Amino acid sequence: MPVINRIAGLAEDMTAWRRYLHARPEIGFDCHDTAGFVAATLRGIGVDELHEGIAETGVVAVIRGRAEGPGVGLRADMDALPMDEMSGAAWASETPGRMHACGHDGHTSMLLGAARYLAETRNFAGRAVLIFQPAEEDGGGGGVMVEDGVLDRFDVREVYALHNRPGLPEGHVATRAGPIMAAVDDYVVTLKGKGGHAARPHETVDPIPPLTAIAQALRSLAATEADPSAELVVAVTRLQAGTATNVVPETAALAGTVRSFDPALRDWAERRVREVVTGIAAAYGVTPQIDYQRWYPATVNHAREAAFAADVAREIVGEDAVETDTPASMGAEDFAYMLGARPGAYLLVGQGDTPMCHHPAYDFNDRIAPVGASLLARIVERALPLG
Repeated sequence: MPVINRIAGLAEDMTAWRRYLHARPEIGFDCHDTAGFVAATLRGIGVDELHEGIAETGVVAVIRGRAEGPGVGLRADMDALPMDEMSGAAWASETPGRMHACGHDGHTSMLLGAARYLAETRNFAGRAVLIFQPAEEDGGGGGVMVEDGVLDRFDVREVYALHNRPGLPEGHVATRAGPIMAAVDDYVVTLKGKGGHAARPHETVDPIPPLTAIAQALRSLAATEADPSAELVVAVTRLQAGTATNVVPETAALAGTVRSFDPALRDWAERRVREVVTGIAAAYGVTPQIDYQRWYPATVNHAREAAFAADVAREIVGEDAVETDTPASMGAEDFAYMLGARPGAYLLVGQGDTPMCHHPAYDFNDRIAPVGASLLARIVERALPLG
């Protein structure tokens, strides 16, 4: 069974919705205009229930099928990134410093397309629960929606989400059982020494040598201390020190990120980061301050639901266009919180040969919207069959 004909007929609508949103990006939880557009579109579609203001600007719609049954959740993220756009598209961002560089405008439009089809046909027994969430990029909006009781309140039995994937052939679908996206932690280390004149170093305690020593040691943790087969990234991404060539600074700072899948390895990495910083700082006589923040957990697909979603995808795009052992990514995704609370799966839809997500020239490929919307709609129909 190919892309659903009715959804193929909605391609122009989904493109128009997507480009409208692309030109008007919003950041984090401040998705008020986006949420208003989504809510107005859903009212026009004719959903049975519409709930706004969840997790500040989240929107949840419910569409009832032709018979009673449980709820299946479909989630789309709505927020953009704090960066300037260089796509050159006619629908490029109208706001400097904001850009839909990850395709959340496309994800939202695909779920709106699925909503229109499901509201028109209702060929399922139960409830389609459509979850439009803010703050995926920063703020963990998915976790806040779970904390606000979305899955319990709407009696969601299982939950699914899609994300576009540049580099994957256009319209192909990829997923896997188990971890598919990494846990993400960030750290900031500030070293306090004693500043002074660079011509009199004996009167100072220079924080720059320990800063560079810590950076080198942290970068080698994954390579030299962790199991070579373990999937771990310990990155140093920022160094800050000094203001003039003749001044030894009072402080210096570095920052970075840690990515992992295994909770035990995640604990080990945090412990070793703290030990390395503390030990080197003591050796150089500087005082360390460590701000280590744990953010999204690993996104872990449930085996049954991942296999089910892949089977549905085969109906839409064909056997040869579905990959069920796609490599796990060291990127992070706050859909992890929903999968930690309910069975479900996270799937990738091929964007084709385009700039990668978070690149200033990125733009969502509107040609894949009917594939994603068909997949979302068919998941509901297959998970909640009539009869």
